[in-house]
Amino acid sequence: MRRAAIVFVITTVTLGAQAPASPDWAKLEDETMRHFQALLRFDTSDPPGGEKPAADYLKQVLDKEGIPAQVLALEPHRPNVVARLKGNGSKRPLLLMAHTDVVNVDPKKWTHPPFSATREGGYVYARGTVDDKDNVTAVLMALLVLKRQSVALDRDVIALFEAGEEGTTRVGIQFMANQHFPTIDAEFCYAEGGGVTRQAGQVKFGSVQTLEKIPRAIQLTARGVAGHGSVPLQTNSIVHLSDAVAKVGKWVPPIRPNETTGAYFKRLASISSPEEAERYRNALSPDPKVSGAADEYFREHEPRHASMLRTSVSPNMFTGGYRVNVIPSDATATLDVRMLPDEDPQAFLEQVKKIVNDPAVEVAFTARDVRPAGTTRLNTEAFAALEANITKHYKAITLPTMSTGATDMAYLRAKGIQCYGIGPATDVEDGPKGFGAHSDQERVLETELHRFVRFHFDAVVDLAAKK
Repeated sequence: MRRAAIVFVITTVTLGAQAPASPDWAKLEDETMRHFQALLRFDTSDPPGGEKPAADYLKQVLDKEGIPAQVLALEPHRPNVVARLKGNGSKRPLLLMAHTDVVNVDPKKWTHPPFSATREGGYVYARGTVDDKDNVTAVLMALLVLKRQSVALDRDVIALFEAGEEGTTRVGIQFMANQHFPTIDAEFCYAEGGGVTRQAGQVKFGSVQTLEKIPRAIQLTARGVAGHGSVPLQTNSIVHLSDAVAKVGKWVPPIRPNETTGAYFKRLASISSPEEAERYRNALSPDPKVSGAADEYFREHEPRHASMLRTSVSPNMFTGGYRVNVIPSDATATLDVRMLPDEDPQAFLEQVKKIVNDPAVEVAFTARDVRPAGTTRLNTEAFAALEANITKHYKAITLPTMSTGATDMAYLRAKGIQCYGIGPATDVEDGPKGFGAHSDQERVLETELHRFVRFHFDAVVDLAAKK
């Protein structure tokens, strides 16, 4: 018993020595805000693109702290910064990714100048506050605190501050994945794409993006005989195209849940009203009558949930004719298609052709920034670390989500990296008021930025620190 007690004491002391001391986050908040505001004040709008000032700032901070970092660029004014803290190599690395570019702005529509990083009423206002310089700041602070506290790591922790996410991926993630992949190769990745949802100031749930739909574009081209508008023709290309677009618009592709969406609706049901919960569970039913009724409700009242259940099609562009008295010989429409990650593109195209069912209308894929397909599992250490820290910091349930949009994680998932999207807490009321991402008054609560930085750091430590 005495020997066992000695072993217990030695083990406890050893484990305690390896556990990092808790950072003094109150003191770190000023530094966090200083970095956040500095990054927000760089105009890194994309287009036209110009991330170099932000990249130079990050490199300078990292160099001062003695954190090895390199700058890699396809175009000199659009660099990517890669930093690495070395672990003991017993586990494969963790990649932390955030993008330094932001969507462009119309300054006239902003109450506060879009690159002023104005602090008012507990908020910070600027382009990039929630897309994505919040993540840039969280990643930077994680590296700084890990280094200062000399946290022993089982994994290398890699940071990628990337360019071009908002529409020029060739200079950012494509450049890195295709030409410099060894510098960012990892087992897991934390990046943007998720977040915590608040309603009336109270946290409802945390979302972790584990999948995303793949964007494609289908073009419908109707061809007929040109002629004078005073003599209507049955071959009128506008008429044929309109009919084809109407058919596609009314078509409801089949429901196909996956691991992520299955877990999402089940967990969402657990925190919803009885009526809503039944609908969320019914959406996963193998009985088409049961799931169909829920889906019909979603398509009218919760279209985002309807889109999460299937490959979606939305006719968004229509072009034809050039003057009122001329029957045009051709007309085109472009469909925005968001495919499930496991969808067969060619098979889906054939389905659309059958729906159109008109020899006068050609149906074909058209040019688009198509991202590769990939998948992410839920039963991993990385997801468990995020879920545990959402519980710890937000006292909320975690919903794994499949994004209906697109992120740069797609390029990493295609190479086998298990990627998870996270973000700070935002209010559901902010979007309709124009305060959300890509809006004209983008903002984040200061308290939620700081909470996200703490959450992010603890999730990194739980996954990467020496056990």
